[in-house]
Amino acid sequence: MTITATPPRRTREQLLTEARQHVGSGSIPSIETLRATLRVRRETAADVCRTLSQERAQRRAERARQGRAALAALARRKRPRPRPAVVIASVPEIAPAPAAELAAPAPVEVTGIVRDKAVAPVAKAAQTPPRPAKPLRTWPVLILCLPAFVAIWGGWVDLGGMTGFGVVHPFPGIPRLEDFTINTAITLPFGMETYAAYALHVWLSGRAHGKALRFARNSAVGSLLLGFSGQSLYHLMAAAGWTVAPWPITLLVSGIPVAVLGMGAALAHLVRSDAHQ
Repeated sequence: MTITATPPRRTREQLLTEARQHVGSGSIPSIETLRATLRVRRETAADVCRTLSQERAQRRAERARQGRAALAALARRKRPRPRPAVVIASVPEIAPAPAAELAAPAPVEVTGIVRDKAVAPVAKAAQTPPRPAKPLRTWPVLILCLPAFVAIWGGWVDLGGMTGFGVVHPFPGIPRLEDFTINTAITLPFGMETYAAYALHVWLSGRAHGKALRFARNSAVGSLLLGFSGQSLYHLMAAAGWTVAPWPITLLVSGIPVAVLGMGAALAHLVRSDAHQ
């Protein structure tokens, strides 16, 4: 004969305690889950589930109330306090003093004047005008320009010889001048480098404005770049042993005198019109 021991019946509080320990901070399980976990009837499991839901709702409402109270307290702290009103007391009027009291003070007799001899040199030194600063000397630039002028002159003249510039008779049929000859290759360094220097002067002198200043700046930079290109092409061809330049280089170099004439005339007109404005 087998005797089965009946487990003691648990109270409602004990069931709720076991359910709280099982749920913890997680979600509330379903009635069937609580019934299987607590091993109770469905009605008891439903009552435990309903009680847990009510407790969870009460805790959420309490936390929300505490949060609103904290926000309200923080808002009260940040609210500026009204400054106390400043009350200005009335100042009683002061009766004017009688005319006898406002009489002029007694004159002070000056017995002598003490002169400070140390003040005179200071005043004299203050009246001495400062010495003007000596201007910077520019003559060393001439020494720098001399070798550059020789190299540029030789490069342009030889490049002119490679591109068709040479000896011409500028005065044919004129007595006493028909034998006069000139090498047109020298027009390249004269025209290009002279215009580049003049355009730089107009640009950097600070006396040109508007169109004249812009044209001088652009043409000066363009002239320097063109001069650099001409010197580079000449040295490349000379190093390669060429005696005649290709036709694109000849076409470019032959147009330099015309371009220099046009840029010089345009810059002169712009400078004159700028001066008359």
